[in-house]
Amino acid sequence: MMPAPFHTGSRVVRRLLAWFLFLAVALGGGAAWWLHAPLPMGSEPLELAIEPGTLPRGVAQDVQAAGVRVDARILFAFFRLSGRARDIRAGNYEIPPGTTPLTLLDKLVRGEETLRTLTLVEGWTFRQVRAALAREELRHDTADLSDAAVMERLGRPGVHPEGRFFPDTYTFAKGSSELAVLRRALHAMDRRLEAAWAQRASDTPLKSADEALILASIVEKETGRASDRAQIAGVFSNRLRIGMLLQTDPTVIYGLGEKFDGNLRRRDLQTDTPWNTYTRAGLPPTPIAMPGKASLMAAVQPEATRALYFVARGDGSSQFSASLEEHNRAVNRYQRGQ
Repeated sequence: MMPAPFHTGSRVVRRLLAWFLFLAVALGGGAAWWLHAPLPMGSEPLELAIEPGTLPRGVAQDVQAAGVRVDARILFAFFRLSGRARDIRAGNYEIPPGTTPLTLLDKLVRGEETLRTLTLVEGWTFRQVRAALAREELRHDTADLSDAAVMERLGRPGVHPEGRFFPDTYTFAKGSSELAVLRRALHAMDRRLEAAWAQRASDTPLKSADEALILASIVEKETGRASDRAQIAGVFSNRLRIGMLLQTDPTVIYGLGEKFDGNLRRRDLQTDTPWNTYTRAGLPPTPIAMPGKASLMAAVQPEATRALYFVARGDGSSQFSASLEEHNRAVNRYQRGQ
C-alpha cells in the first residue's frame, strides 16, 4: 500500500507544473501584447532628448518624463531583457503616436534622431548665415564668438568667413552644434571650389582658387537670370585681363556694410573701401557672398565674349556691349527710358 502517497504527490506536482506553465504562457502572452501595443500618450508627437552617458534606466525615466504614460521600471526591464540596452544612442528623438515599446527601442538603437533642415541660400552673406543659425533649434555655440573666432574654431584662423560656406540644404538633429553645421558647409565649399578650379579654362585671368571664389561671389550677386551667368563672368574676366576697373555695384554695397540703406548713391561709388571696385583695380580682397555651383563654374569657365559692359534690362536679364558707346545707348534705353 506504499505507492498511494507517491501517486497523490505526483498529481500535486503535475498540477503545480501545469499552473506554472499556464502562468508563464499568460505572462508571455501579456508581454507580447504589451510589446506590440501603442504606448499611452497624447495625440501629438513627443520630443525625447537623451544626453550622452545616460544609462538605460535613465533612458526609461526620460521616456516617462517626456510624456509617455508608462512605468519606467517596466520599460527599463524590457530594455534589459532585450539585450540591446547598451546599444541605445544619445540624441534627440521624436516619439509619434502609435509608437510601441519595440519600435521605440528600435529607434533608439538605430539612432533615428529627429532631423531638422537648414537652407543656406545662394548670395547670402555670412551675417545672414549667422542670423539663420540663431533661429534654428541648435546649440548656439557661436553666439558669443566673433567672425574671426568662429573661423579659428573651424580650423581656419585668419581666413575671412565670407563666401567660405556652400549654399545648400543641411539636415541636423535638434540640439546639434552650430559649429558642426558650419563645418559641413565649409568642407562642402572646399570640395566644390577644388572641383571647379580643376576645370578652369586655360586662358583664365584668375591666379588661384581663392580668386575664383571671389569672382564667383560677384557673379552670384550680379546675375538676375541664370542664362546670363557665364557671359557676366566673361565680362569681368575680360576686364581683369586688360586691367580695367570691374566697377560692380554689389562690391560697393558690401563695402558699405550696415551703412547701406538700400539706395546706392554717386557718393557711395566714390567712397573708397577695400571692396569698392570703382576706386580700386582688380578683385576685392574677399568674396562678397556665398556663390552656388553654377556661379563657381561660370567664374572658371566664362563665356567667350567681346563684351566689356552690361546693364540690367529690367526683366532680370542683361544687355551686353563691347564698347562704351554701345553701353551708353543701352543705359539710355533700359535705365533712362530714352
